[in-house]
Amino acid sequence: MRRAVAQGTFDLLHPGHLHYLEEAADMAGELHVIVARSDNVTHKPEPVVPDDQRREMVAALEAVDEARLGHTEDFFVPIRDIDPDVIVLGHDQHHDEGALSAMLEEEGIDCAVARASARDGDGDGDDELLSTGRIIEQVCERRC
Repeated sequence: MRRAVAQGTFDLLHPGHLHYLEEAADMAGELHVIVARSDNVTHKPEPVVPDDQRREMVAALEAVDEARLGHTEDFFVPIRDIDPDVIVLGHDQHHDEGALSAMLEEEGIDCAVARASARDGDGDGDDELLSTGRIIEQVCERRC
């Protein structure tokens, strides 16, 4: 059975996350999700929801076969454990497919890299809240 890996922070789950994970699951028979630990999130604000709760929420989604927290020091440890056929990046994730492919090859990990599409309506003017940042902005506007 083909295995796919999706990875991300998944802070404040929203329909954009669901679209990403469903699309990743469709690329293989089995979907494993690596949830970033708060300590490893350096490219955006620290997550609001604790690590274990974010992992638990992702694991509860129907499209997900297994969810685990990322390694504290080595990004490749869970990738080696899972041995995926494809790593699926979110449409807006900061990773470069070519650079990631080169890193995987350097590490001796043989798997493809794909990028998921954006969910329809995934724009700034849309009423749907498809980013954690926009959800937090709305909470602050309405409740702070």
